Amino acid sequence: MPEDDPLADPDTDDNSRLHNRLIHEKSPYLLQHAENPVDWYPWSEEAFSRSAREDKPVFLSIGYATCHWCHVMAHESFEDPEIAELLNRDFIAIKVDREERPDIDSVYMTVCQQMTGQGGWPLTIVMTPDKKPFFAATYIPKETRFSMMGLLTLLPRITSMWQERRSDLISSGNRVIALIASPGISSSETQPGEDLLDEGYNSLLIQFDPVYGGFGNAPKFPTPHTLLFLLRYGARKSNTRALAMVKKTLDAIRNGGIYDHLGGGIHRYSTDAQWHVPHFEKMLYDQALLVMAYTEAYQVTGNTEYKKTSEEIIGYVMRTLRSPDGAFFSAEDADSPEGEGAFYVWTLQEFKNLLGSDDAALAALVFGATLNGNFQDPERGCGYNILTRTHPLENIAVSLEISEHELAMRIESIRSRLLAAREQRVRPSLDDKVLSDWNGLFIAALAQAGRVFENQSYVDGAKTAMQFILTRMCSDDGGLLHRYRNGDAAIPGFADDYAFIIHALIELYETTFNQQYPATALKLNRYLSEHFQDTKNGGLFTVSDTAEALIIRKKECYDGATPSCNSVAFMNLHRLSRLTGDATLKENASVLSRCFAGTQSQSPSACTWFLYGLEQIVDPHEVVIVGDDGAEDTQALILALRSHYLPSVTVMQFAPGPQASALAEIAPFTRNLSMIGGKATAYVCSGLACSIPVTDPKDVLAQIALLKKHE
Repeated sequence: MPEDDPLADPDTDDNSRLHNRLIHEKSPYLLQHAENPVDWYPWSEEAFSRSAREDKPVFLSIGYATCHWCHVMAHESFEDPEIAELLNRDFIAIKVDREERPDIDSVYMTVCQQMTGQGGWPLTIVMTPDKKPFFAATYIPKETRFSMMGLLTLLPRITSMWQERRSDLISSGNRVIALIASPGISSSETQPGEDLLDEGYNSLLIQFDPVYGGFGNAPKFPTPHTLLFLLRYGARKSNTRALAMVKKTLDAIRNGGIYDHLGGGIHRYSTDAQWHVPHFEKMLYDQALLVMAYTEAYQVTGNTEYKKTSEEIIGYVMRTLRSPDGAFFSAEDADSPEGEGAFYVWTLQEFKNLLGSDDAALAALVFGATLNGNFQDPERGCGYNILTRTHPLENIAVSLEISEHELAMRIESIRSRLLAAREQRVRPSLDDKVLSDWNGLFIAALAQAGRVFENQSYVDGAKTAMQFILTRMCSDDGGLLHRYRNGDAAIPGFADDYAFIIHALIELYETTFNQQYPATALKLNRYLSEHFQDTKNGGLFTVSDTAEALIIRKKECYDGATPSCNSVAFMNLHRLSRLTGDATLKENASVLSRCFAGTQSQSPSACTWFLYGLEQIVDPHEVVIVGDDGAEDTQALILALRSHYLPSVTVMQFAPGPQASALAEIAPFTRNLSMIGGKATAYVCSGLACSIPVTDPKDVLAQIALLKKHE
């Protein structure tokens, strides 16, 4: 029968066919493996049915499109006919994109951590046809190296054990499931408060690296939600040490190799403690969270370098990760055809060829480049440099006997020429799928930056992306869909999708004062509560009550590379309560926080987005501005509030007339608020009891300061 005959046996193990089942998928990661000789299935009932029918274990491989070690394992093993023969003969092989199916990834990553004490990608799991895991690992080489067993040895051993000691494997799987199925979450009858914030700060103080900034040892991640918490904690407590930790870390990231000094944007993490040698992939969520951190740091410190950094990160995303429809793609790869990071590194000879001797010498001084290279590169040898900023610009200006302005002009000329030359290189591959949750984070960051920097283009970009999500990524029942690519929106939304989009809607409201945003946020919050709530023990499950059943239904408490859905939902509930005056939402937030309070008290530094949200409600206030849209006196009141760092102040604005009626539907406590003497008027409220109305911006700030002083 011909290879392309549509009636051919779909379960054939013929390695000569042109592609496997992944060719029909939308995920860029799965499509990267569509030409493998391995007979891959996507995660599907069809795969598990065949596993049961043929009495074969399942070989599950989880990764993502921009994962360097996923590429390595693919080239070494999954493109290798010898490995493919073993997998196709003795296993049912399944590929999963962790970004498309974070529910599957989360469950089996927990399995791997339980079984091996570590985790990462690519994630390798071997399990029974009923999804019980009995083997877990991350990257596995093709052949045995040192103490690391290779697939050529491992796969036959697993096959032998499956045939001869299956009961032991099943018992092992049952034990693992029993361990990870236990709640692992400690509740409390006490509402978390300032004590937990102090504990979180003290824990981070111990972990802080006073030499290079950041927390812990290499590899070192930016952890921007940790910085966001410390910014709010330090500002509220006038704690200069907390603020110093933030500034040290943000400066080190901005000056290090983890930052792209030519094109903007932040790489995934630093492989060393000095922030010098990055893992070069760029993820949308990192850009979003770091824009938030640098934007709030600018508000606290007034340091224009932080504003510039936010703007450069946003510029990178808008140029490179923005889709034609205005939503945002997921990531750029670390790898180029010449190897990992090759797109970003330079030799001194390249500097000279592009810039001439004088500017090449200045570029080497500014960016820390040397003839022998400033890092060890086993793939390309010596002579390559990662761009960093090792000397303060004012010191360089003094040494060259030129003004800082002249130096800045020369550096900008150098940067633009190097960037133009770099654009002629082959770019790393782009993961062009749109994810609701990651878009929610960046929309929120963009709306916040637009508000703080008074940049309407940022606000417009946030509005356009949100419109895309709400029109192209919604299901028929009013819920969200998780992934969009090439015209196809699919995969029912996860709790992260709802929590992050609701957060973005609230940020958009406080930037635009368009009442449709909180109305939509309330609608999505009801859906989240109805379908994800653990009605017995509290908190949110990561998947809905209509989702595919996996071996466990997880609840996430800890904040990892992205915040947990429960941390973000906690903050959302409080903010929506303050916007609407709905005490039920506030009580729901209290119930949610008590659900995780015991666990958080044991490891507060692992829940820093929750602490960030808790900081916002320690001394909350609302300011309601009644005034004509765009009027000078209305804008004066708004700008007075936005010119100060007031994270615990919720600002609302409406014009008399239809706007007032629309807002009153959402927030009934605003119904009787009006302009005084025909002037824009502000009401400072605490606990929905509002103070004497004022029309002078100075009086608004004075009332807030007085309330804070008395608390």
